[in-house]
Amino acid sequence: MNPALFDIAYLLAAVLFILGLKGLGHPRTAVRGNLLGALGMLVAVLATVGQMSVAAGFQGWIFIPAGLALGALLGVVMAVRVEMTGMPELVALFNGFGGAASALVALSEALGRMEAGRMEAGGAIDDPLTRVVIWAAIGLSALVGWMTLTGSVLAMLKLKGGISIFGKWVRTPDWGPSWLNAVKGLLLLATLAFVVLGIQDPLNATYTWGVVGTSCTLGVLLVLPIGGADMPVVVSLLNALSGIAAAFTGFIIMNTVLIVGGSLVGASGLILTVIM
Repeated sequence: MNPALFDIAYLLAAVLFILGLKGLGHPRTAVRGNLLGALGMLVAVLATVGQMSVAAGFQGWIFIPAGLALGALLGVVMAVRVEMTGMPELVALFNGFGGAASALVALSEALGRMEAGRMEAGGAIDDPLTRVVIWAAIGLSALVGWMTLTGSVLAMLKLKGGISIFGKWVRTPDWGPSWLNAVKGLLLLATLAFVVLGIQDPLNATYTWGVVGTSCTLGVLLVLPIGGADMPVVVSLLNALSGIAAAFTGFIIMNTVLIVGGSLVGASGLILTVIM
């Protein structure tokens, strides 16, 4: 099969994403925009599966339809059961899922490269510059992805007003002492330090798990002091972060539509956050 066909499919998916975002800008065209975005994702998924089908030595086909079926089932059940008043909570949770997907891809790539003992998949490329780019993308995707996951889950709980534990309703606190900003700054510096150390010594799993731990903690602390009234702004920011994480993941696996789609979501989400 001609590889150019996959590039055309990715370009079509990117155009559909752009048209979908444009449609979401007005209530009259929001439904059509949502459908166009979903169609673009379908085209991207089919193109990616097709590209993998022609790749030599690819295994694990059973996981692709299983993942698609499970994800579709969960998505339908959650969308049907949620009330319109609970839609912001569902959006917050979906943002977290997007960040988690990017973070898990980054983690999988990192562990796979460590296991193989090579800097690039298949060992075909081993120049220092490419190694730095790939491992920097892995670290930054993990940073933004895990932070988005934990922050989004906490944002969802804040929008719900708390969580039920063994039948007892526990409210989510708005806890933000003055020294918390210093702690968040130190956590961010520690995460970036783990990323740099991971680039220098990519076969050391300690740095990878260090990024995971500090990023998850940072996501919780970023959302913890913010009250429920400001959650829509936080959800918009987390949506932008999920897109940025996807764009970093696109650099990891060299997927054009992830880079384009993630950049679109990240840019539009940041603009919306500033406007809000």
